[in-house]
Amino acid sequence: MAHTTAPDELWQRTATDLAARIRVREISAVEVMRSCLGRIEETNGALNALVDVRPDEALAAARAADRAVAAGADLGPLHGVPVSIKINTDQLGHATSNGVRALAHRPAEGDAACVTALRASGALPLGRSNSPAFSFRWFSTNDLHGRTLNPWDHGRTPGGSSGGAASGLAAGMTPLAQGNDIGGSIRFPAACCGVVGLRPTVGLVSDWAPPAYAETPDGLVELDFPPTVHACAVQGPLARTVADVRLALDAMSTPDLRHVHGLPVLPRRPSAAGGPMKVSVVREIGTVKNHPAVDRAVREAATRLAAAGYEVEELDDMPLLAEASRLWSLLITEDIRLIRPVVAQLGDASIRTALDNHFAAAADLWGERPELATYINGWARRATLITRLQEMLGSDRLLLTPVCAEPPFEQDADIATPGRARELFTAMWPMTAVPVLGFPAVTVPVNVSEGLPFSAQIIGGRFEEHRVLDAAEVVEARPTGLTLWS
Repeated sequence: MAHTTAPDELWQRTATDLAARIRVREISAVEVMRSCLGRIEETNGALNALVDVRPDEALAAARAADRAVAAGADLGPLHGVPVSIKINTDQLGHATSNGVRALAHRPAEGDAACVTALRASGALPLGRSNSPAFSFRWFSTNDLHGRTLNPWDHGRTPGGSSGGAASGLAAGMTPLAQGNDIGGSIRFPAACCGVVGLRPTVGLVSDWAPPAYAETPDGLVELDFPPTVHACAVQGPLARTVADVRLALDAMSTPDLRHVHGLPVLPRRPSAAGGPMKVSVVREIGTVKNHPAVDRAVREAATRLAAAGYEVEELDDMPLLAEASRLWSLLITEDIRLIRPVVAQLGDASIRTALDNHFAAAADLWGERPELATYINGWARRATLITRLQEMLGSDRLLLTPVCAEPPFEQDADIATPGRARELFTAMWPMTAVPVLGFPAVTVPVNVSEGLPFSAQIIGGRFEEHRVLDAAEVVEARPTGLTLWS
């Protein structure tokens, strides 16, 4: 349940506030870390959001951060602020388990680029956030670490795959979290738990990580990842406020040509548009009706944007987004087909069933075994859709959509029956349309209905993250009824 609390405990404060106060020595990084560790001790036993929490390691890092402040060192924008790192992301000395028992025994030999960037900004990793096995469900449970619960309602998913990150944020375990998103895995958990999640433009935050290996009878073999991982997956931040997400995005954004879509230099922050920003509202794409609370959240977000001077227009339909969602089900599914035997061998029962249901839902759209020409033409069509959407959005238009046609799903809805899994597949069109196109999108809380948080999604042109976040701040600017869970 939600509980109104005044921000008098350090774990309740925003990352922006904590960093500013640590910088002027009003508080210490150790005090902040002890407060977050206390909150983890208080809540994580019930929620199971974070795994592999190492208090001694975290406090040692906090003491080093305080020494840097005392020495007058040049401090990064997140100096001393705790952040959780997802279990599918390399962090030196911690297993990149991805929720799979067979991957839990080998500690990472280095940091992923996004973790390196967070450390360079002064952020202090605290705990690994839970996910589903192989990070491929809209739920967060696995046989290695167990089930993560939604602080608002334990019977509802906290989202996936960054469900541990969002649940931990909502409970106050950390003020910031790192996640990744290939089908809604940042944005959906954020919405389920009433926090903010940003999926950046592909390439803005480096997705580079140390080489991954698999054990075979012939020894270790370096793994190559399929095209959709390179073209559609991104690393990004989650936080309790838009301002904190903006701060974390700036810290995580780094030029990095090791990443196949990495940038040699960062794009300039856009100047003010020549006139008022335009917002096109897309409520539905003709395949599924929204739950009434979903419609209310989108309507309220549009009202707030209009009151702030945005030119808001309603679109009856947007076939481009419908087609992009449909393409996601082709390209992702055919890439997963190559690793399906590995998932069957190493994955737990829930991920195997979820994947079977995923393939059945995709077959409704593309057939049991799409031909190679269909797959190739899908990639070609993707490029056309990217061009058309960028032309439509330019630098002065945003899209406002639901997060999902349903409220946060009941736990394990995707493995209940194949029919229910198909309903989820259809309801998640706002989450799946965006990754296949590579555009930035944020989910931001709007209100609470029947004890659950409801959010809206804002999509912008490529590398227009700050305009997307400007609009998100307008949406969150008014009292929403959302309070920090306790």
